[in-house]
Amino acid sequence: MPAATPAHAKASKRLKRFARDEEGTLLIFGVYIFVLILMVGGIGIDLMRFERDRSELQYTLDRAVLAAADLEQTLEPADVVRDYFNKAGLGSNLRAVSLSQGLGYRTVSATADAEVRTQFMHMTGLDTMTAPAKGTAEERVSSVEISLVLDVSGSMSRNNRLVNLKTSAKEFVDTLLGGMTNASSISIIPYATQVNAGEPLLSKFNVSNEHSYSHCVNFIPEQFKKTDIKVTDDLERTAHFDPFTYSEGSIDLPVCPVRAGTAILPLSGNREQLHAHIDSMTAGGNTSIDLGMKWGAAMLDPSLRGPVALLAAEGEVDPRFVGRPLDYDNGETLKIIVLISDGENTDQYFLNPSLRTGDSNVWYNAVADRYSVYHSQGNPHFWWPHRNRWEDHPYGDEETGDAVRLPYTELFNQASLRWIANYLYSYTNSASGQWLSAAYEKRESSAKNQYTKHICGATKDKGVIVYTIGLEAPKVGLRTLKDCASSDSHFFEVEGLDIADAFSAIATSIRKLRLTQ
Repeated sequence: MPAATPAHAKASKRLKRFARDEEGTLLIFGVYIFVLILMVGGIGIDLMRFERDRSELQYTLDRAVLAAADLEQTLEPADVVRDYFNKAGLGSNLRAVSLSQGLGYRTVSATADAEVRTQFMHMTGLDTMTAPAKGTAEERVSSVEISLVLDVSGSMSRNNRLVNLKTSAKEFVDTLLGGMTNASSISIIPYATQVNAGEPLLSKFNVSNEHSYSHCVNFIPEQFKKTDIKVTDDLERTAHFDPFTYSEGSIDLPVCPVRAGTAILPLSGNREQLHAHIDSMTAGGNTSIDLGMKWGAAMLDPSLRGPVALLAAEGEVDPRFVGRPLDYDNGETLKIIVLISDGENTDQYFLNPSLRTGDSNVWYNAVADRYSVYHSQGNPHFWWPHRNRWEDHPYGDEETGDAVRLPYTELFNQASLRWIANYLYSYTNSASGQWLSAAYEKRESSAKNQYTKHICGATKDKGVIVYTIGLEAPKVGLRTLKDCASSDSHFFEVEGLDIADAFSAIATSIRKLRLTQ
C-alpha cells in the first residue's frame, strides 16, 4: 500500500481533532440534561409536598364544616371548626369561619391556608408556596309534612315489635325536629281493624250520628281513589261493636278502637307530645293497611285546612300550622308518608244496617245489673238469662230498680256479639247465626289489597313520597308494602331492632347534609 501523502495526513489529523471536539459537546449536553432532570424531579417533589399539605388541609376543613353545619349540632359552628383544626395540629392555618342559618337550614363556610417551603424550586426564585383550602357545607330542610302510619294490630304485641317500633319512631321524630321545629309537622295515624280519627278531628266532618262511643268512618270504594276527605262528604260512622271477644259491661275490642294511643294525632311539632302519643300506643285488632293509608294521605291533603284551622282555634293543634296542609305543588314542601306494618290486610267488619239504629229486644236493669230478652212468640215473653227461665215482665218491673229497653247502639257498647249470642239468647240454638254470621259482614283482604293499591297510587300521583317498612311481615304483606312505596329503594324489609336502621335511613334521606363547595 502506498505511503500517505502529506496532504492526506493533515486531513486525517483534522478529522481526529473534530471527533475529540464532538465528544466534549456531548458531555456538556449530557450534564445539562441531567441537571434538567434533577430540576424537574425536584419540582415534582415540591409539588407533591404541596399537594399533600393542601389535601390534608382540605380534608380537615371539609370534615369540620360538615360537623358544624349539622342541624343537630348544639355547639357554636365556629367553635366546632376550630376544634377540628386544633386536634389535627392545624389550628394556625385556619383563617376564617362564616355562618348563615335560619328556619330549617344552616350553612357554614371556612377558609384556611398553609405555607409550604420549597426544597428545589427555590433555585428558580420561588422559596414558598401557599396551599389554599376553602369549603362550604349546608344542611337544609324545606317545609316538611309527614304522616307516620303505624300498625297497632294485635300481632304487633309479638316479638317486641311494638316496643321496637316505639323506640325507633321516637328517634325518627327527634331527628326530623332537630333544629327545625317550625318547619315540620308530623301526624301520627295508628291503625288496626279501623282508624280512630278521634272526636275533635272527626267532629269537623259531615259524619252520621248513630252514636258517639267511637270515632271511625266506613269509606266507600271510590274514596280510596282520591287523597282528600272533604268536609262536605257524607261519611258513615263505623258501628261500635265487638265481634272478637266474649265480654260484658264494656266491650274489650270494638271494631273502632277507643283505647289510649289509638286516635290520630294531627299536625304536631312538639317532641314531648309526639313521644307521649307513641308511648301510649297498645296493640289489638286486625290489620287495615288501606284505612291507615287513606287517613295518612288525608292528613297531607289541602282539603284538611279547614279542620286544622278549627282544631287550632280549639287548642288541639299548634296555631303555627294554620294554613296546612300546604299545596302539593308549592315547590317548597316535602310531603312524606312512612307506613309500617307487620302483617297484611285482614278482615274488616261492618254491622248489619238493620242493627245500626233502633231498639233491641233487650231490657236492662242498671241497679241490679240484670238483662231480660223479649221474645214475641213466647208466653210468657221475657227470658231471664241469669235465672234461666221465662217471665211475663223484664227483670226490674217488680224487683229492685227499673228495666229499660236498650237501643242497639247502647247494647253493643255494653256487650260483645258473642256474649249476646251465648248468654242473652241462650234459649235458642239459632242465636249464634243471628248474632255472629248474620249480624255483620266482612270486607276481606283481597278487596282491601285493591283499595290499598288505589290509595297508594293516588297518593304518589300527588307527588307525596311514600316509604314503607315491612316489620317481620308475611310475603303477601311485603308485596303490598313494596307496591305502595315510591320505589324499591323506598321499601324496607326488616326484623327486630333493624327497624331503627330503616327509620334512620329515611330520616337521612329527608335531611340532606352536604358539601356545596
